[in-house]
Amino acid sequence: MRVYGVVGWKNAGKTGLMERLVSEITRRGFSVSTVKHAHHVFDVDQPGKDSHRHRQAGAREVLLSSRKRFALMHELRDAEEPSLEVLLSKLSPVDLVLIEGYKRDLHPKIEAHRAETNNPLIAPEDETIRAVASDTPLTLDRPVFNLDDTGAIADFILAEVGL
Repeated sequence: MRVYGVVGWKNAGKTGLMERLVSEITRRGFSVSTVKHAHHVFDVDQPGKDSHRHRQAGAREVLLSSRKRFALMHELRDAEEPSLEVLLSKLSPVDLVLIEGYKRDLHPKIEAHRAETNNPLIAPEDETIRAVASDTPLTLDRPVFNLDDTGAIADFILAEVGL
């Protein structure tokens, strides 16, 4: 499976870029899945619902299914967080998996950058970052795209992964 990441500091525009890339790349006829890393505790379930009650009772996995979709929730129960490689192996085959976060993993990435955040660029210290998408002009040793030029960024990523 081909994978490509979008990384950057908080409020750099990662999620907006991911959303636009998924729309653009699927519009071009490719199948896309996404992986999002969260640095905080999150819950996709709702207290009081049956599936939440199953998890609270101690179930390791709860699969919730309907005619429209299914969701598999897996409780780690103090086990180590699975690696990105393990998580990718759980996905159905697609043309491209876009990964938001996992900036320390070794897959190729594009960095989202907004000048107003005053955060330093990650790219100069990380060779897995193949390009930067920024809201301000930058001079780097790799391609720099306007953060809002989704078409050009999609072209770059698709060329990088051979699609």
